[in-house]
Amino acid sequence: MADERLTIGEVADRTGVATSALRYWEEVGLLPEPARVSGQRRYPPSAVEQVGLILLLRDVGFTLREIKALVGARTSGGDRRELQRGKLAELDEQIARMQAAREAIAHGLACPHDNVFECPNFAGVLAARMAGASLEEAHKH
Repeated sequence: MADERLTIGEVADRTGVATSALRYWEEVGLLPEPARVSGQRRYPPSAVEQVGLILLLRDVGFTLREIKALVGARTSGGDRRELQRGKLAELDEQIARMQAAREAIAHGLACPHDNVFECPNFAGVLAARMAGASLEEAHKH
């Protein structure tokens, strides 16, 4: 049906998103304000796809503010690629930090000392970290 309208509950059921989240997303401008019928929100079927887009972008690491900018760029012809490049750089930094953390934990598990806190290698990493080195830099020592 071309003029089908969905209640907020129907959108929630179809997307798995709580009605409170849908209301919030509407409030912050991620979802367009729906029509009202007897005071109840009535969304076009395209709202389900819009919620799916928000979920996908959130899943890949974008914040709601960034999603709003991306969605705005999508409709206004703005530079979404610049937003994507920025997120990619941020994710690369997070991956590097997580990799360093993983290596530090793996080395701790492989440490021959009964107590890793008594290990000279651990003491060196701790000293470097306390001197202002990042975990990545400290772990290289």
